[in-house]
Amino acid sequence: MWLFFLFVGVPILEIALFIQVGGWLGLWPTLAIVVATAFAGTMMVKSQGAQALAKLQRSFNDLTDPTEPLAHGAMILFSGALLLTPGFFTDALGFALLFPGVRRFVMRQIGKRIEVRSVVSGQERWRARPDDDVIDGDYEVEGSERRGPTDLTRH
Repeated sequence: MWLFFLFVGVPILEIALFIQVGGWLGLWPTLAIVVATAFAGTMMVKSQGAQALAKLQRSFNDLTDPTEPLAHGAMILFSGALLLTPGFFTDALGFALLFPGVRRFVMRQIGKRIEVRSVVSGQERWRARPDDDVIDGDYEVEGSERRGPTDLTRH
């Protein structure tokens, strides 16, 4: 049912809003608003997208969970698509998604429907445990081209 609203209801709503606003303001001011919101939205998406990308890179550098910056980036990208779509309703949704508080609310609502069963990071997989008897590694004999794996047993 939500797909029906999305593909039929949203265009009908946009047409109704165009007719309403065009009746109040006239054709040219209405078209100017549509172009201005697309331009302003593009500038805002560009700056917020750069901030989200910097946060994502920082999370990768710090080896922290990148889920939140990725989600923010995806919503900013979706916001840009909504702002470039002509219409007042899609512009309102697009501008709303540019506010971090709205994005956090959306993430909380989506998070209620998602269950994470396990998360394994690359470093944890290779971290040595105190009860391990074997350390895996590579070695290189100086003065030789020979390289290969070895098992070093702790004593």
